Amino acid sequence: MALASAPLKLCVVNQSDITYDDKDHFIERNGVSYAGTHLIIDLWGAKNLDNINLIEAAFREAVVNAGATLLHTHFHHFTPNGGVSGVAVLAESHISIHSWPEKGYAALDVFMRGDAQPHQTIQIFKKAFSPDRILVNEQMRGGTFA
Repeated sequence: MALASAPLKLCVVNQSDITYDDKDHFIERNGVSYAGTHLIIDLWGAKNLDNINLIEAAFREAVVNAGATLLHTHFHHFTPNGGVSGVAVLAESHISIHSWPEKGYAALDVFMRGDAQPHQTIQIFKKAFSPDRILVNEQMRGGTFA
């Protein structure tokens, strides 16, 4: 099996260059204290799932829209079907994707802690991938009753 020869895109961030502003803290909502919100997002009938540059651009826009801090990204293009697996590593956690363009399906994972707003990524993914159907499941990770 031949691997796509796309150049590795890596952004190195020095820890001293990041200002966290106390963003990494447990969240209190509806009487529950928890570490962060984890969204499991399924897209069906989606487009552009083989376009690695569009996927990375969507991730970068989603990070900004959620008020998160991007540390670095890495994406891999598979052949022959063109699927993409990738991750944006955040100070607040991560966003990841695994796509099956031949099926029009993508599995996205958005986990954010502190003041970041993971639900704000959904509209960016809708715009970028134009899915016919979307399913979002939410988990409150590390939840304890306050």
